[in-house]
Amino acid sequence: MSLGRPRRSCLAVPGSNVKMLTKAQGLPADQVFLDLEDAVAPLAKPMARKNIVAALCDGDWGDKTRVVRVNDLTTPWTYQDVIEIVEGAGPHLDCIMLPKVQSAAHIEWLDLTLTQLEKSLGLQVGRIGIEAQIENAAGLVNVDAIAAASPRVETIIFGPADFMASLNMKSLVVGALHPDYPGDPFHYILMRILMAARMHDKQAIDGPYLQIRDLAGFQEVAKRSAALGFDGKWVLHPDQIAAANEVYSPAQEDYDHAELILDAYEYYTSEEGGKLGAVMLGDEMIDEASRKMALVVAAKGRAAGMHRTQFFTPPPR
Repeated sequence: MSLGRPRRSCLAVPGSNVKMLTKAQGLPADQVFLDLEDAVAPLAKPMARKNIVAALCDGDWGDKTRVVRVNDLTTPWTYQDVIEIVEGAGPHLDCIMLPKVQSAAHIEWLDLTLTQLEKSLGLQVGRIGIEAQIENAAGLVNVDAIAAASPRVETIIFGPADFMASLNMKSLVVGALHPDYPGDPFHYILMRILMAARMHDKQAIDGPYLQIRDLAGFQEVAKRSAALGFDGKWVLHPDQIAAANEVYSPAQEDYDHAELILDAYEYYTSEEGGKLGAVMLGDEMIDEASRKMALVVAAKGRAAGMHRTQFFTPPPR
């Protein structure tokens, strides 16, 4: 299974903050999304568009995935956001992030608009991807249709703050567990998003943790979604980047073990290895299901740039 460009750490940068637009270029995040929505005041949005176009065209973003979050379709700004960003910086843009997606129609609108822009500008049709942010009950109920609405969709993202508000949740701490609830109030939401993403071969991204100076709290929350299978998480501060990159990458021991399983299974199922379907690797039985699980862990490690420290040696015959 290939899920495209890795997005372990997704750094949010306000389009109105020129200093941060410059600083973000040198930070070790897998993705940077330049924000026109919540982080930008209404009166500052026109200038923020110009700042973002200049940063995309003139900046050095290395191999980061470059994304712009536009305003949601219930606002008067979305159309102009998309037009100005793509016309001004289309060749330097990887994805448009659409917040507060409530139905497949929202994605279809953006898909058609991008297609028209790409054709009129002479850009490759379909190259600019879409990231869909789920932030309320309607979006979650329709998340399967949203994930399937366009081949452009690359990621499904959980937006916890607006989601909490839409459900009337009794908390102001975004992304953290609630002391009055004997469990994880976000577990169902995360699993629902993950199921839709995996059904359609998309990445699943966890939303932000707003207590930016509480690194231990960030790691705790990140570990929960990483354990479920999420690919990455938003980061709001440079200090959160290294933590996200670590949490959403496999441990070295797990990565080595996954690669050993793949090598051993390939050998034992071959003519030379005896065409066996289930064999022992040390004290562990491995089979086709083991291979599939190992592929997931190995793919995450390779995407993270990890290097093996253990290698499989066929037994003497």
